[in-house]
Amino acid sequence: MANNRRRHLLHLTVILLLISSVTADDAAVMSKLSSAISPVPPTWKQNGDGYCDWKGISCDNTKRVTSINIPGGSLTGTLPSDLNTLSQLKTLAIQRNKLNGQLPSLANLTLLEEVYLDSNNFTSISSNFFLGLSSLQKFSISDNVNLSPWSIPNELTESTNLQTFEASNANITGSIPDFFDKLPSLQDLRLSYNNLTGELPASFGESEIVNLWLNNQDQGLSGGLDVLSSMSQLSQVWLQANEFTGGIPDLSKCTSLLDLQLRDNQLTGVVPVSLMSLPKLLNVTLQNNKLQGPLPVFGKDVKVELGLTTNSFCLAIPGDCDPQVTALLEVARDIGYPMSLAESWKGNNACGGDWNFVSCDPSEKNVTSVNFGKRGFLGTISPSFANLTSLKTLLLNDNSLTGSIPEILTSLPDLQLFNVSNNNISGAIPVFPPKVNFLRDNNPFLGHNIPSGNTNQPASSSNSSDSDPRSPGKSKGSSGSVGMIIGIVISVLVFVGIILFVSYKCYVKNRYQKFGRVGSPGNGKELVKESELGSSSNGFKVPTELQSQSSGDHSEMPVFERGNVMISYQVLKQVTDNFSDNNVLGKGGFGVVYKGELHDGTKIAVKRMESGVKGTKGLNEFQAEIGVLTKVRHRHLVALLGYCVNEHERLLVYEYMPQGTLSQHLFDWSVHQSPPLSWKQRVSIALDVGRGVEYLHSLAQQSFIHRDLKPSNILLGNDMRAKVADFGLVKNAPDGKYSVETKLAGTFGYLAPEYAATGRVTTKVDVFAFGVVLMELITGRKALDETMPDERCHLVTWFRRVLISKENIRKSVDQMLDTDDEETLESILKVAELAGHCTAREPFQRPDMGHAVNVLGPLVEQWKPSQQKEEETYDHRMSLPEVLQRWQADEGTSRMFDMSFDQTQSSIPTKPLGFSDTFDSTDCR
Repeated sequence: MANNRRRHLLHLTVILLLISSVTADDAAVMSKLSSAISPVPPTWKQNGDGYCDWKGISCDNTKRVTSINIPGGSLTGTLPSDLNTLSQLKTLAIQRNKLNGQLPSLANLTLLEEVYLDSNNFTSISSNFFLGLSSLQKFSISDNVNLSPWSIPNELTESTNLQTFEASNANITGSIPDFFDKLPSLQDLRLSYNNLTGELPASFGESEIVNLWLNNQDQGLSGGLDVLSSMSQLSQVWLQANEFTGGIPDLSKCTSLLDLQLRDNQLTGVVPVSLMSLPKLLNVTLQNNKLQGPLPVFGKDVKVELGLTTNSFCLAIPGDCDPQVTALLEVARDIGYPMSLAESWKGNNACGGDWNFVSCDPSEKNVTSVNFGKRGFLGTISPSFANLTSLKTLLLNDNSLTGSIPEILTSLPDLQLFNVSNNNISGAIPVFPPKVNFLRDNNPFLGHNIPSGNTNQPASSSNSSDSDPRSPGKSKGSSGSVGMIIGIVISVLVFVGIILFVSYKCYVKNRYQKFGRVGSPGNGKELVKESELGSSSNGFKVPTELQSQSSGDHSEMPVFERGNVMISYQVLKQVTDNFSDNNVLGKGGFGVVYKGELHDGTKIAVKRMESGVKGTKGLNEFQAEIGVLTKVRHRHLVALLGYCVNEHERLLVYEYMPQGTLSQHLFDWSVHQSPPLSWKQRVSIALDVGRGVEYLHSLAQQSFIHRDLKPSNILLGNDMRAKVADFGLVKNAPDGKYSVETKLAGTFGYLAPEYAATGRVTTKVDVFAFGVVLMELITGRKALDETMPDERCHLVTWFRRVLISKENIRKSVDQMLDTDDEETLESILKVAELAGHCTAREPFQRPDMGHAVNVLGPLVEQWKPSQQKEEETYDHRMSLPEVLQRWQADEGTSRMFDMSFDQTQSSIPTKPLGFSDTFDSTDCR
């Protein structure tokens, strides 16, 4: 009996020692936390005693910490590295503070359910941060812009109870992992404003995601949207401002869809009828794509932005397209709506415009030829070719087409030549009439029935590797060895990359430490204030998208965001080194432009102007102009990021273009220490400029934007993509025209005759200036060169004489260009012809910018890189009245909907379902 009593006492002692030891560990961690943050909450004691009574801290009956809930306290400092020893922790809510440093690992906190880290200044995430978080339900790390690049880890698959994952504006890179079918509870995925690339993962289709936010990636997500068609539970989809291509998929299964944001992508094809009939749809944006076909018609309760000037609908009013246009669009559908067709197949007359690869009879009424040869097209041969009843020639050779040849094509009455050589066509060989020259060489599967998706071997072949029982094992072993080698190589490269990146970040940090942190200026403010949550006609609360983009607590950073932001004079003075002459980028009648560099290495261009306007009226007009111009965003226009008013000075802050001006590369390339521009670069620059001006022309019937288009006002980025730099708001512009100050001495070479005589500007004057820029790109000569003889000093006059013959053009081409290549020379001749049309003496003889872009587009496509990196686009292509009305009303296009309420038992206040428990305006990313 005595031995049993002693044994029980020993066990009790061990248990008590273990409990006291664990409790002591919690106390030590909480003491570290109290010492590491500032200001310390008044109820907290530095020695850690009584931590269970601290405000925001909850414990169980054994004094184990279960909740740390200290949001919005403007706390600075770091988190203790052993935070994950709080093994009973269920809630960590430290959002909307200014905490920094590395986020310590939360690995193996198996009870942890909610983590809110958003709106802080953390700099990195531990490698095993998500390991073993098997109970995690809600996680938010949005608005941590100082984080080192990181990717979504595979360890997240262990969190099978995860419902919400929010990491917008958190510097995530890489592709979206393909494991969302392993997260059966996930409903909210918000990854906006990061640098994600690649395609949407296939596992989205097997997920339960309700709200999907992937908008505004730096380089842009790409590929198609087909996976959305199987996500029947979707309610809100934000995919705007990416690089998605192809058609809008059939979303008929998505009967709960409320909000669909697809603007600012590269989507092509016809808007599906199923989208227009979704029963709960309330908001959809489609502008700034390459959509085609009939104008979509949505229900009266749907708020829709179609972008009539930025898409290519066949008609500006509802109604069916011309039958030949309909047939050709069906053909394009079966080959995935390629961009090369979407950019030229515009309007409602296939024979009345510049429809690439399509030819018509002399009466220009009927399509007689379609030439898709050597275009790299994928997909299948469309039976809709049979609806082009006057077709005589159909060339589909040298592509990657699969499937069978539609039997109905044999009924085309006028068909004479049909070429499908060098594809992957399979199935039966149709019998055409004797008059048809049917070419079908190098289609190894033609005449064989190939199962869908299998083009490896004909079904009748006896030489398939599957017939050899040794093949699978041999293949598996080989591929395994190769895979291991590849894995090792990739691991080494990744490791080296990480070392180099960390070294670079340390270098940047040390370099800019001399600036310190630039605090928010006391007198700085945003022109567009965060609006109150409005309500739609359906009673849903809807914070605006632009509001969400400009909100957030960034008081440790300069007041510097996309949008109409006032920046303090002290900040601009500091980042330009007191407007040092060493930072001068250029000078002109407006003043001086300086290069500036923020503490984090971000480069800006600061235009410093002096103004004689005094008083409130002048300032109000200036601010009104800024309010519009900061919203005029396009990938080929230099973005106006902010402004400053300092007594009589006016300063404008633009994005910095590191490669300088086009004129430096054309006329002073040796001084600029750069190789001369190749023709490929020149024609690509011309297309970029044309697209930028075309966008400006789409605003308000050309009545309020002024630009001074010449090489010194065309800026180039690191990738040599061009942006128009000089454009501004012009007030009181009647009849679609506007007056500008005429400075003939400096810009005479760019002026159309009617401008030089009247000082009045229309779009045709811009087209003239664009034609002069084309001439400069071809010849390498300035528009007005007084060092030349009189008959050659004025480029336009001289070039018109050059256009008489092909040989004259060859002789006039810039000597830095190689014209021995026949393909290059043909491209130069086409651009020269376009330049001649653009500079015609009479305005009505000049084309519009849309035509110029269509001519240049195919020339650039010939040299399009395999992985083109487009810059992000922000433009809203609407008419000026629509733009102004829209901005004044609610400063945005997207809508977010309150649907129901989810009561929780945590100490965090409850919020509507679909939002994190910490939702505020900063979450609208």
